[in-house]
Amino acid sequence: MKVVTSIAIWTLGSILTILLFFVDLFLTVILFPFDKKRKIVHAQSFWWANALIGLNPYWNLSVIGLENIDPRKTYVVVANHQSLADVVVVYKTHMQFKWVAKESLFNVPFLGWCLSLGKHIRLTRGEFASIKKVYREAATWLRNGISVLFFPEGTRSETDRVSEFQNGAFKLAIKEKKPVLPVSITGTREAIPKGSWIFKTKVSGKLKVFPSVETTGFEPGDFTRLRDTVHARLSNEAH
Repeated sequence: MKVVTSIAIWTLGSILTILLFFVDLFLTVILFPFDKKRKIVHAQSFWWANALIGLNPYWNLSVIGLENIDPRKTYVVVANHQSLADVVVVYKTHMQFKWVAKESLFNVPFLGWCLSLGKHIRLTRGEFASIKKVYREAATWLRNGISVLFFPEGTRSETDRVSEFQNGAFKLAIKEKKPVLPVSITGTREAIPKGSWIFKTKVSGKLKVFPSVETTGFEPGDFTRLRDTVHARLSNEAH
């Protein structure tokens, strides 16, 4: 039964992702002069995420704290990272944002192509020029009213503990005078089977959006204080 269910989950997930790509491509073409920020294209991922989560009998996700998102504000969104499933889960916020995602994710058929169509931000690890380009792109989006989402751990955490944060997102938030919106993701580590394609255990995940941290009182040199404040919030939730 688990084999049959897993085949159905992967098949439906693949069909939904292929469908998402063609919807994104169609909307990119017909709305090109009118949707330069790709807001409408980005919003298509909301139904995609709802369907993937709703149709998977092994996934149970609770979402809390959405009232802390002010659609009139632009944020530097900071989330911890446990699994590739986090990419699906964060769309449940129904926020407009641009991911900062590693380059290899953009190369994944259909899913990565959707990221490219949505004008998300591509990061090549280990290349200083790429890192500088990422922050220039992120600053441009923030100045144009689009939030930017970072996984400041830099990679998926190997344990339930939130790993140390890199500094870039917090320096950027202070420089651009944008609030930081902490987002906690828990329980997704086992959402996608490792070493097998068969779903075996039910996973209860939680997405929690915390009140934003204003940066107006922070000086450029205060980025470590901002970083540690956000890290403490997410670490406490992880425990």
